Amino acid sequence: MRLFPEAVGCLDLDVLPQRLSDLRDPPQGLFAIGHPDVLTSPCVSIVGTRDPTDYGLTVTRRIAGALARAGICIISGMARGIDAAAHRAALEAGGLTVAVLGTGIDVPYPASHQELHRVIGERGLLLSENGPGATAHKGAFPKRNRIIAALGEFTIVVEAGLKSGALNTAAQALNIGRTVASVPGRIDSPQSAGTNQLLRDGASVIASVEDALALAGVSVSAPSPPVQLAASDARVWAALSAGPLPIDAVAARSGLAARDCLTSVTSLELLGMVECLMSGEIRRR
Repeated sequence: MRLFPEAVGCLDLDVLPQRLSDLRDPPQGLFAIGHPDVLTSPCVSIVGTRDPTDYGLTVTRRIAGALARAGICIISGMARGIDAAAHRAALEAGGLTVAVLGTGIDVPYPASHQELHRVIGERGLLLSENGPGATAHKGAFPKRNRIIAALGEFTIVVEAGLKSGALNTAAQALNIGRTVASVPGRIDSPQSAGTNQLLRDGASVIASVEDALALAGVSVSAPSPPVQLAASDARVWAALSAGPLPIDAVAARSGLAARDCLTSVTSLELLGMVECLMSGEIRRR
């Protein structure tokens, strides 16, 4: 299936973002469909496995949506899984997104992403080094990954196995001096083996949406705590003084029943005093 044949343009090197010149082998031009001006916005690359867990999809939607609402353009590769979730979250937030394809610019890949390809072409930007009509082949995707890495001011890897192509994107980012950030995952999850390895190797930790926003330079200010808290809320606040805790530990430290503890956590969250981390732990803001 080929789409938009009449809308294909070509961006020459002199109009492409300067950050692409950080590559050892920058593209001399890119085929494009959509709105090239989105590349003038701050950009963050979000990548990950094609076979994500529900946790990975939830995390991706939260991070990409928050960044998009903050005016940051989301760069990814339109693959199944994490890539597609990042694009969709940006679009649903009314934000900007760019898909860098390993196929021809007018060839949705996978074919099931035909509608996503169409919407990104209309509201964001599609880019490819490959001419119209080019089909997928193995070597095209690592080559496209370097463009994803270069377009982003930094790269977030949400979930990735040890052999995931997302780790190739991370390596490409490191090669040109970009920051790589990773979301911690379960130690027994194959989809987190690669991201946890990145953390061991020194990647920045993304343990909350606020971490991603802070890395992007977006100020996240919490409102001042109210002078007077309800007694149960104050007990939960005190229980969190030592750092992040899972909800059962918060209940135990505060001496509250689980239901009452959850109610107080929700109350404090609405006040902007605490946040729920992607790990399930609660911490003060």
